[in-house]
Amino acid sequence: MAAAEPAKRRSSTSRGTARRPAGESSRPSRSVGLAQAMRSAAEQLTALLGRAPESVSAIRPTDDGWDADVEVLELERVPETTSVMATYRVTLDKEGDLVAYERKRRYTRGQIDRR
Repeated sequence: MAAAEPAKRRSSTSRGTARRPAGESSRPSRSVGLAQAMRSAAEQLTALLGRAPESVSAIRPTDDGWDADVEVLELERVPETTSVMATYRVTLDKEGDLVAYERKRRYTRGQIDRR
């Protein structure tokens, strides 16, 4: 039985499969555009948080993909102006896959930015 094992290995490696050069992914690279990056950031953050985003307030390209700021309703209150909102920074790779996110700030919906 030990002799049969090496024969199996030889036959499976002799199939002539092409090998990719080191560092080359088997998945074709496909960069997403701005609109798809916005949708992707919102959809993937929804899946992680379980809350639908209100809007994507900023998005910018990076060397590695995209950074987006997504506004999310965290705590609904009455009146609506007192509801608690949060801004999440979402980092996407070039293919539009979420690689990181963090909550940057919390604020009430009726709050106006003062700079």
